[in-house]
Parts: sequence; structure tokens; C-alpha cells
Amino acid sequence: MPRIAADTLQNFICDIFVAAGCSKEESGRIGKYLVGSNLAGHDSHGVARAPRYVKWKQDGVFFADRIVKRVVDTPVLAILDGQYGFGQTTAPQAVALGIEKCKAMGLSAIGLKNSGHVGRVGEWAEMAAREGLVSIHFVNVRGSVLVAPFGGVDRTFSTAPFCVGIPRKGQTPVILDFATSLVAEGKVLVASQGGKKIPDNALVSQDGSMSGDPHVLYGDYKPEGPREYKKGAGAIRAFGEHKGSGLALMCELLGGALTGNGASQLSQQWSQGMFSFYIDAAKVDPEHFFPAEVTRMLGFVKASKPLAAGEDVLVPGEPEERYRAERLKNGIPLPDDTWASLLSIARDVGIDSGRLQKIELL
Repeated sequence: MPRIAADTLQNFICDIFVAAGCSKEESGRIGKYLVGSNLAGHDSHGVARAPRYVKWKQDGVFFADRIVKRVVDTPVLAILDGQYGFGQTTAPQAVALGIEKCKAMGLSAIGLKNSGHVGRVGEWAEMAAREGLVSIHFVNVRGSVLVAPFGGVDRTFSTAPFCVGIPRKGQTPVILDFATSLVAEGKVLVASQGGKKIPDNALVSQDGSMSGDPHVLYGDYKPEGPREYKKGAGAIRAFGEHKGSGLALMCELLGGALTGNGASQLSQQWSQGMFSFYIDAAKVDPEHFFPAEVTRMLGFVKASKPLAAGEDVLVPGEPEERYRAERLKNGIPLPDDTWASLLSIARDVGIDSGRLQKIELL
């Protein structure tokens, strides 16, 4: 399994998307945010996604350098049409507008529809937290039906991510960010490429049996070839039994139905919807009780006796910070099949072998 320095990998991903027809600016964003996901330990939303992104553009599913269109616009609320642009371009526009309205009014709500894959949702919570804002995000995917509901085996939900970000002045924010499925589809993708295995109960077949075999979701595939979840018969399970299934439904109804993106269904074009709330804690809390209480509560949680000797009690955001520090120092590990797929798509978009040979692996 090769390791590659973050800046080297980011430049390589940027080159791939420039060659695929995106602007230098957009390609840089895609590289930054995909590699940022790998740095945070979320390989499921990292560079393993790049070949799929390129194929979507080649197939006319998503388009380069889109500017979001304001469908609804009030002082505190906006609904934005991403016009099928890359999520690494549409999502930052949506978050920036949410920040702007929130700073003016103390509270804002932004809906984004018809967007490409927005990547790691925690990225957008971190963006808001850097501006001192609390944020809450409900996300869905129309055209992606992957997850079985509690008590069922048929696919009815997307992986429907949910995220909350809490700012801390001078410190890293508290970021809760997870798919409402037991594992994100990207984790199944990474496992299928020789990366970290998924739990043995993450997937469910039509006969009700549990599995950790990616073939249950993707059907047959070649090691360096694409993974098509529509070819498989099985589903990903929701996390936490009825709790994850219920939260997934709320993400579909808010991120999908309320934004106008559309809730999960296979008969429509793939697109992501995201409904986000932004809260200016300084306006809500003029006596500044909130920051001190956040600090107190986090300390109270972390002071709990660990379940296992020698382990730490972690709060949301800490695992990502540990991954980031280690991978910035030692490079980002990539499964062999992931690296092979990146080289393959690079050749496909016209990057010459001389450029590929110059990529330094650690």
C-alpha cells in the first residue's frame, strides 16, 4: 500500500480534473477537499472518488464551474440550485451565503439542490465554525438508493449524512459528521479496492443474511474497474436499528424534499440536496455562557474512566485531528487498487506517462 504526501496527491488530483476539462480553480478545490477527507481519515470521501467524478463529467451527469442559482432569497433563507455542478464548487457557495446571512441576522437556513457530491459534510461545518458559527446539516442523495430501512431488506434511503459543528475559539471545532447508514457507501468502495474492511453486518442480502462482502452491494467487478452499486442486489444497513433509519428519513425529507432536490429514488438523475442551519452563538448568548459551558462539558466527558485501559475517551472531531497530524507527517496511505484506478483515470484524460512517473511515493 503506497503512501503519498498530501501536497503531491492534491496536485495530482488537480491535474486530473484540469485535464478532464475543469478550470484550474475548480480542480484545485476538488483536489483540496478530496485530499482533506483523506487527511481527516475519511478515505470513503477522499481521492477514491476521483475516477467516479471524472466519469460523471464525461457522461454529462455533472458539469464544470457552475454558479449556484438563487431560487428563493430572503434575509434569513435561501434555496439554491447547484445546476448539477461539482459539490466542491456548489457547497462552498451555499455555506458562504449561509455565513453571510447568519452574521447579519443571527440565524440563517440554506437549502442546496441539484448538486454534485458535496464530499465530507464536516468540511462545511468546519468552514462555518471558522467564522464562529454553529451549523447543522441534513443531506440526501436523489437517484441513489442504497440503504435498507429498519426491519426491511430493500433499498429505500441514500446514505443520508447528518452533521453538526460547534466552534471553539482558538481550538479545533467539535464536528459530529456521519452517514446514517452503518457505513458510508464510500467505505464499501474503499473495502472493495483492498482498503479497510467493513463490518460483517454492514450489508444485508435479499434473503436477510448479513455480510461484509462488497460484492453484495456492487455485484461482480474487476479490481481496477468501476463499482456500480446498481448492479448489486443487497443493501447497506442503517446504523443503530430504528434510530439510524428514522434519522435517515428526516435527512431525506429535509435535505431532499424540503430543498426541492427530491428524496431518494432511482428513477431520477443523481444529485445531492443539503439543508443547513447556521446560528451565531454570540447573538444568541450575549453573556457568553456558551463557550465556557462547551469547554466544561467536553472536559466532563473526557474525564470519564476509559472502557479499555490506556485508551482515551474521544469527543467528535478528535479522531480526525489525530489522523490529520499522522498523515501530514507520514503521508496518505492508498490501497493498491485505489492508486491503480487513479493512474488509470489520469491516463484516460490524457496525462502523459512522463508526468505520472514523476509522482513521488513515500
